[in-house]
Amino acid sequence: MDFLDFAKQRYSVRSYSDKKVEKEKIEKILAAGNIAPTAHNNQPQKIYAVISEEAVIKIKSATKYTFGASCFFIIGYDKNESWYEINNRKGPGAAVDPAIVCTHMMLEAYDLGLGTLWVGNFNEDLLRKEFNIPNNIELICILVAGYASDEACPHAFHNTKKDLNETMEYL
Repeated sequence: MDFLDFAKQRYSVRSYSDKKVEKEKIEKILAAGNIAPTAHNNQPQKIYAVISEEAVIKIKSATKYTFGASCFFIIGYDKNESWYEINNRKGPGAAVDPAIVCTHMMLEAYDLGLGTLWVGNFNEDLLRKEFNIPNNIELICILVAGYASDEACPHAFHNTKKDLNETMEYL
């Protein structure tokens, strides 16, 4: 399939079935994140795969955006390993690396027949406490993953896109 068609079909799933994601698929999703490009190839990403029932309960206490899923990835980066000076700008440009990693993971999951949802609204302090995540790890998102339920469908705005000429220009 053409990549643009593939990417257009993928959508943020907000309703999951109770079917568990197979370990082989979880490992492929993690492998896709592992091959993602990062600044200077520092690979500062830190990914926590949340799959046990006990861990899923902890995730559900840290965000309401779980939509019945049973597989999650907490994605962040190690501040000690990230490259901070991007184009001579001071400050943490490192959030870009885990964003690229997460995008690779989302696309691999879709290719494997799974749905995903990027969640940026979570209780960071609770996640750190529940999963013993050290302070040098900057948390970026929770990636929800699983089999879409029969009721799942793209959001009404999914296909609403600005005209390309509104978002770019040739120089």
